[in-house]
Amino acid sequence: MNDDVKQKNAKLVRTLVFVVVAMFGFGFALVPLYDVLCDITGLNGKVASVAVKEIVYPVDKDREVSVEFVTSLNESAPMLFRSETKKLKVHPGEYYTVNFYAENLTDKVMVAQAIPSISPGLAAEYFKKTECFCFTEQTFKPREGRTMPVRFVVDPNLPKQYKIITLAYTFFDNTKTQ
Repeated sequence: MNDDVKQKNAKLVRTLVFVVVAMFGFGFALVPLYDVLCDITGLNGKVASVAVKEIVYPVDKDREVSVEFVTSLNESAPMLFRSETKKLKVHPGEYYTVNFYAENLTDKVMVAQAIPSISPGLAAEYFKKTECFCFTEQTFKPREGRTMPVRFVVDPNLPKQYKIITLAYTFFDNTKTQ
């Protein structure tokens, strides 16, 4: 009877070790799986982090898309950050420039990075930025404020059901990571 209990305990330990290893592997695989899921479904509105080349599109003057601009700060970013334009009606294929304002509210040099997202997520592939402060980290001197442009176009191939696109930026303080 004692050998039978030892065998059962050994089997239980092997099963538990297998479960722990499988859970660890699954947790490790979640980030790439999430990225694939977002690419397939268009969730999360990931935006390209590099400028696209400015090309000529046919402008659709018969169609208007509202582009909303939303700004937020990470809780650790001691800044002022806003869009100078809250909402803009655009014609797909035409280029527009919108300015954002950011200011370092501290007495120290600060390095910050803006992370963009687009909603609805499926519209992200049709929103093309040729210039954006979000492509690189921004270094602010103490109490420095700066106007920063974003130049963009909405691809005329944007499906007709999309009437509103929201471009959101969150600024993060990266000074401690430098």
